[in-house]
Amino acid sequence: MVREFTNQFTKFMQNLETNFAGLTLRNPIIIGSSGLTSSPVKNLKLYEAGAGAIVLKSLFEEQIMQDAYWQGDPVMYPEGSDYLVEYIRANRLEEYLNLVSKSKQLCRIPIIASINCYHNESWVDFAQRIEEVGADAIEVNVLSLQTATHYTYGSFEQQHIDILRCLKQKVHIPIIMKLGRNLTNPIALIEQLYANGAAGVVLFNRFYQPDIQIDKLTYSACNIFTTEADFPESLRWVAIASDAVPGISYALSGGVHSSQSLIKSLLAGASAVQLCSTIYLHTPYIISEYLRDLEQWMERKGMHSIAQFKGMLNAKKQKELNTFQRTQFLKYHASK
Repeated sequence: MVREFTNQFTKFMQNLETNFAGLTLRNPIIIGSSGLTSSPVKNLKLYEAGAGAIVLKSLFEEQIMQDAYWQGDPVMYPEGSDYLVEYIRANRLEEYLNLVSKSKQLCRIPIIASINCYHNESWVDFAQRIEEVGADAIEVNVLSLQTATHYTYGSFEQQHIDILRCLKQKVHIPIIMKLGRNLTNPIALIEQLYANGAAGVVLFNRFYQPDIQIDKLTYSACNIFTTEADFPESLRWVAIASDAVPGISYALSGGVHSSQSLIKSLLAGASAVQLCSTIYLHTPYIISEYLRDLEQWMERKGMHSIAQFKGMLNAKKQKELNTFQRTQFLKYHASK
């Protein structure tokens, strides 16, 4: 009986195996970078709940530098202040390395470090140390609003490429670029990221959502979690990008709140999805429900592996990407 159960479990895992950014995942569910992944104990629970990979909570470049410089005393001798700043920075980085190494010890799935940066050289040495302590990949987030009145078109996209190039010179593990939605042409950037060695991209990151408290006359956070309304935009671009730049891996992020959205993501060309809000709302036990539904759908469709249907409904059948978009637009309005 035990042997029979083990064989069935192994078969289940093999059927759902996928490859993302050169990493073999036991299933296509990745836990996105968040407070959910901020400690080794939390990550162990996510692993035991069935996650295919985990992206650790991001380390923010500007936050480290702010914390360090706020502790520096300008009245002190410059050497003393500089020492304090560097000590605080090194301590924060060491804490993160500890998160990586301990999570790797506890979880037998890919552990992906996450860095949120805006300088193209700040993280090179630290990225090397992340690799040394066992991270399987690094997710790079260059999330930033471009608001300068004298802005050079394309400089924000070039910033992504420059950071990637610097990291690729020193790091050998896969680099995954997580993109924001504020791009005029994500396809052009993805093509350049692929040409410069990126192993995967995640579409899309989510900006902080502001609100105004009219009684207190202050700003506050709004819509902390994603909703299903966020999903179609990510789905659209995964469907287009996976055809236009097929050599790179895609993960869909934003609005995956059902097993149906998971299946749709794979059909559109994603190798995996990132879950975050739905875990907060339903606990990690929702992972097993998504995987069960995915397996049952595959059985109904006669699919034995994700590779059989991944990208089946991307834009590959259209001669032009704009045709793909216009066709869907016309079909929708023609039916009204």
